[in-house]
Amino acid sequence: MALVVICGQPCSGKSTAATCLAESLRALADLKETVRIIDESSFHLDRNRSYADMPSEKNLRGVLRSEVDRSVSRDAIVIVDSLNNIKGYRYELWCLARAAGIRYCVLYCDVEDNQCRDWNRERGEKGDATYDDKIFEDLVRRFERPDRRNRWDSPLFELWPSRVGINNSSVGIVDAFSYLTKKVDSKSRGVKMLQPTIATQTARVSDANSLYEMDQATQEVISALVEAQSHALGGPVAEISLGKHLPSHQHSENSWATRASKPATNVHKINWAV
Repeated sequence: MALVVICGQPCSGKSTAATCLAESLRALADLKETVRIIDESSFHLDRNRSYADMPSEKNLRGVLRSEVDRSVSRDAIVIVDSLNNIKGYRYELWCLARAAGIRYCVLYCDVEDNQCRDWNRERGEKGDATYDDKIFEDLVRRFERPDRRNRWDSPLFELWPSRVGINNSSVGIVDAFSYLTKKVDSKSRGVKMLQPTIATQTARVSDANSLYEMDQATQEVISALVEAQSHALGGPVAEISLGKHLPSHQHSENSWATRASKPATNVHKINWAV
């Protein structure tokens, strides 16, 4: 039903926001969709190792994106709890939501850099997992703030954890909850389901044995042609049988069987109109 992208600097309260939103949704008695949070801890990924260098960070984003791709559906609300700090990556997530034909929104934790540094240090003092200083500063420097004018950052709901904290009644949580649970009909405003395009629609997967069966049929036709030519001893082929359930092909001057049975010197003129 929906994809929610949590966005913010490291140590800005994103996981708290994801938990509050998930709790609010799960508390809804008539909610039929399942609610799932996808984050680094779901895959036992260490934050410092995952952001140590670009290949590791790229691998992390790939793991999360693949899991989102498998999870999005009309029967689930998926919350991506990660930095999601690169606008190009948010665009990729938006494309997944569009391909699935579901709702999409961004929940942004707006916290000043210095406050995030203090919270990262306080976590270390409590013995909780923290970002190494070098990695933290690199992530802060590369953060790309969401802009509601971008379709992949819209609709955008904001939280200000350092000013008013985060709880189930926070304005951003309430607004996101309302957007995700509002019924969509002709009278609805501000709520839309993304529509897949030809480029994003998943191609229908053919039967697993189709390629094998096609190859087998081709080999049978070729074998029948070779056998008929050998029996004709270089002359025109009178009849070719392709199987007991298929009609025989009679000889005619312009038939494909006749053209196929001509000497090898004319192979380049064969018209394979089978």
